[in-house]
Parts: sequence; C-alpha cells; structure tokens
Amino acid sequence: MIWRNDEDARSAAVEADRRLAAGDHAPFLGVPLPIKDLTPVAGWPVSYGSRGGPPGVSEQSELVVDALRDAGFVLCARTNTPEFGVITVAENSRYGITRNPWDTNRSPGGSSGGAAATVAAGMFPIAHANDGGGSIRIPASYCGLVGLKPSRGRVPRLAQSWLGAVVEGVVARTVADSATVLDTIAGPDPLAWYNAPAAARPFAEETAAPPEALRIGLMAQAPLGIPTDESCTAAARAAAATLEQLGHTVSEVEVPTISEEMVPSFIMLTQGGLADYDGVDWSAVEPHIAHQRRLSSESGAYDYVLAARNLELLSRREVARWGRDFDVLLTPTSAILPPQAGAVLEAQHATPDQPVFDVVASVSFTAFGNVTGLPAASLPLHWTDEGVPVGVQLVAGPWQEGTLIALAAQLERALPWAERRAPLAQVV
Repeated sequence: MIWRNDEDARSAAVEADRRLAAGDHAPFLGVPLPIKDLTPVAGWPVSYGSRGGPPGVSEQSELVVDALRDAGFVLCARTNTPEFGVITVAENSRYGITRNPWDTNRSPGGSSGGAAATVAAGMFPIAHANDGGGSIRIPASYCGLVGLKPSRGRVPRLAQSWLGAVVEGVVARTVADSATVLDTIAGPDPLAWYNAPAAARPFAEETAAPPEALRIGLMAQAPLGIPTDESCTAAARAAAATLEQLGHTVSEVEVPTISEEMVPSFIMLTQGGLADYDGVDWSAVEPHIAHQRRLSSESGAYDYVLAARNLELLSRREVARWGRDFDVLLTPTSAILPPQAGAVLEAQHATPDQPVFDVVASVSFTAFGNVTGLPAASLPLHWTDEGVPVGVQLVAGPWQEGTLIALAAQLERALPWAERRAPLAQVV
C-alpha cells in the first residue's frame, strides 16, 4: 500500500454497520478494499506510480469505483503499480519495490502487483485491479490468486483506454468472489460507446453447476520461441489432465498469443495510452516512460489508426477459432516464474528504449486476450517444489464469461486452493 485513508474508512465502516442493522443486503457491505494507484477516486490523490503524478486530489471517480462502493465495499487505501502501468512488476522510483508474500526475493508481478500482494499477504480479502496486457492475471499467477479479466465492454469506463483493451476487475481468492464482483461492476452502460451483450444470468450463478463437456485447446509453450519455464508448462499440462478427468476433450493447438504482426501495433496502442493520464509532469518520469512519450509524440494520427485497424483485423482472424477449433484455450498464465524483486525495473532503466525479456515473457500468453477482448482468467492450480505459485490461464470465446466462470469453478472444486496461504500471510 502506498497511501491510506483510515479516517474515512472507519466512518464508512460505521455506516456499513448501520446499513447491516437496517437489513441492507449489498453483497460486499463492510468489506475493506484498496484501489490501484492508476484509477481516480474523487477526493483522493492519484500518482499513477510516478514522481510526475498530478498534485492535489481527483475531482471525479472512475465508474468502477462508484460501482464498488455501491456494492458495499469500504474503500480505504491505494496499492502500488509500475509507473503508468506499462511494465509487469509493481516497482517504481517513487514508492520502490513491492515484494511477493510467497517469496520476498521475488516480485508479485504487475501492473496490479500491489493489489495482489495485499491479498496474498492477508491484508485484504480482495483488491481492485485492472488489466491492459495481463495486469490482473500475471499478479494473480505470481501470488496464488484468482484473476478474472472481463470481456471488452463488459465493465463500463468513463472512456475506453487502449481501444477497450484495458478492463476493470479484482484479484481474489475464489472464483465465487470474482464472479460476484463482476455482477456488481458490469454494464451495460447506456452512455458508453461500446457494451458487451448482457449475460443470460448472474455470473455468480455460473459457479454452482459444472459446464457441459467442452473442447479445450492446450498451448503449453509460448510462441516466437520464447523460452517457457518447465514449471509453467507442467502447470498447464496438469490442468489439462484434470480437465480430461472431468469429461472435457483436450487437444494441442498453437495460437499466436504474441506475434511479430501484433507487437508493433500493440506497442503503439500503449504509447497512445499515455494520453489517458491528466496533470502529469512529464519531465519527472522514469527513463522508459520518457522514451515512450517521445515516440508517441513522433507518431502521427495516421500511424495510430493503422495500428488500431491492424489489431482489429488480426483479432477477427484469430477469434474465429473459438467455437470452430476449440471452445476454451488453456495456457500457462506466464512463460516465467515471478522474477527477482527489483530486477525488471533496473533492467528497464538500463535500456529504456528496449523491451525487457521478463516483461515480454510475462505477457506472452496474456496480451492476446486484451487485443481480442476475450474473457480470460488465471487460476492458482500449481506450486513449485519451493512453494512458488504458478497460474494457469483459461481464455473463453467472445463474451463467454459464463462458460469461463463455470469451468474455473469446476476446477476449483476439483483442486481447491483458497485455504493455501503464503508463508507471510495473516489469515483474514
């Protein structure tokens, strides 16, 4: 946590007691929840993890903040994130290094690494997070948690970021908590430009019954020859074996979850995303952000539109495989185990104009879900012999959160994980 709001949180807790006594049935009434330091909350400071963050407090909350408060959560703190959320560890020059409660020599991932660390450490039962290239799923994988990334357009935002690739959610211990939160924050929003179709029934109900037999596509190795840690591959294959025992059909597939076609356009999208942040002193940002800002100012609107068009055409081609070749894609969440704490930021500062291997390897399976807008989840199904969590990712078809949640809940019943605690965790 990088900022706390104790006085207002205590007042909100007192109000929650009053509402409970009056018979209020808000689903998370009185549950404390931190908000990630990329998301504005009216009356709170937001720094975006940067020394150049805006002064003062925000005038308006992001829509997900209002939805979380309406669900009864007591908003009480901010969690650490990389500067502007663009690398996959919660490390920055302003607040320093966030460490993994399972192994404090390792990172909890990013960009929602502070959020995942607070839940894994037992500070909170659940934490707000968001995901533009894996930022919910990667920390969930590294911290032994559930990380559900909704579909594009499922959760309303004031304005879409990265063409809707950025989505809001939480990191949690159980599929049921994740599904119930999604019920409380999902649209449709009549004022939004884009909305996912309404679900057939509440997502929480999907956890109660197993799904029908599904065709699972297994991809255990990262594309482009990116080395995949043996533990990550083993985690995916073990999950595949369990799914076969549960009555599903598993076959090996290859999907360009990261490709030479996709990467340049996606990078341009993220560079343009720096425009999402208001009131920033760009002279005070970290070297890699200054480099990205410079590149974004040199790119023209025509280049950006071409990049967006390329991503949409690539997405159309690849998403057609869901429902045709398989129903759900199964992969490791990350191609690597949690990296050493501090190493990624150090490497990125040393070469601000070059991608860091650990960042690329972390998103090699996840960024595809943001480009395509498909719903995806990381589940804590595996641990190394040293006790390091290894997440497994499920990716469902367009707007099929219901299928994804039902399948995840089935795996949770078969391989329960919620009672497993990090060595440094306090039980809450």
